Amino acid sequence: MIKFSVMYPHTPGARFDHDYYRDKHMPMIKARMGDACLSYTIDKGLSGGAPGSAPTYVAMCHVFAESVESFLKAFGPHQKEVRDDVKNYTDIVPLTQISEVVVG
Repeated sequence: MIKFSVMYPHTPGARFDHDYYRDKHMPMIKARMGDACLSYTIDKGLSGGAPGSAPTYVAMCHVFAESVESFLKAFGPHQKEVRDDVKNYTDIVPLTQISEVVVG
């Protein structure tokens, strides 16, 4: 199993609409990917390691799929639509990573 992660670095003064992300953006991705998206999670950053410090990431999502190939086949045709929707919830440039899930 693989995990596709999108991480939005905490940036002072940046905009991030958590409600839109939770209620519209991520459900759209799940709908477009269909069964290839086994599940997804959304994280909302609360703080960094030190009490009262800013979180490293203001938000993250993790999309789980059976393989890189199945993820790319399902997500690829919708990449432009997904990217075009980003402006509706943030002005932060995200970081992405694909990982192998070794313990689930």
